[in-house]
Amino acid sequence: MLRAALGALRARSGCPGPGPVRAVGPGPGPVAVAGPGPGLVRGSRPELLRRLRGLARVRGDFVSEEEAAALLAEVEPALRRGRYQSDHWDRAISGYRETERALGGPAGGALLLRVTPEFPPRSPPRARAHVLDLQPGGRVGPHVDSVKFCGCTIAGLSLLSASVLRLRSLRDPRDHLELLLPPRSLYVLQGAARYEFTHEILGDEESFFGGLRVPRGRRVALIFRNDPPETPPEPLGDLPAFIEDPQDPPPK
Repeated sequence: MLRAALGALRARSGCPGPGPVRAVGPGPGPVAVAGPGPGLVRGSRPELLRRLRGLARVRGDFVSEEEAAALLAEVEPALRRGRYQSDHWDRAISGYRETERALGGPAGGALLLRVTPEFPPRSPPRARAHVLDLQPGGRVGPHVDSVKFCGCTIAGLSLLSASVLRLRSLRDPRDHLELLLPPRSLYVLQGAARYEFTHEILGDEESFFGGLRVPRGRRVALIFRNDPPETPPEPLGDLPAFIEDPQDPPPK
């Protein structure tokens, strides 16, 4: 039922299926993936990497250092008006502050144009970005974005600190991916990687990419999403989810 529902959702949203990517290995532990952002994605087994090829990807140096500085300067005033929170209403995020805004500066407009091709042509990203600011000790716990408020694609630009994004299968927790997110990189989750796996930003004490230690500092992410189809499949409503949108109140 879930697989059929996901297929129907992808068909309605225009979300593409897997794209070409090449696994590198074998070796001890997870294996790395080449393709966009070579060596920035690792998986628990080669079959999982083949299944999710192109659906969980990282594009390094997506913006220049000058563009990153301009984007940060654009969102900092709104972030500074808020205080860091110790706990999100659904307990999924700690050590954070957030806002939502349309990026109106030249760098913001250029970013939206550059991000748009990462989304299906029939379901482009919303113009307003979710801006999530994590303290060095902050983390985003495992979750699946609500299918009521988010479509088939999530794309996030990482600023300031490097971090590790981990995906874990809802069907078999032994199946997982690690995405290394250097500063100025863009990660994209689509299709099965978006719906069938939780994703989380690891806290500093867990921040490893395979055997590589990835120290966490302050991290600011500009996250873009597209709209959901008018009628999301009912089985998807059973997935654990929270709404990463500060404009939406918590469910009662």
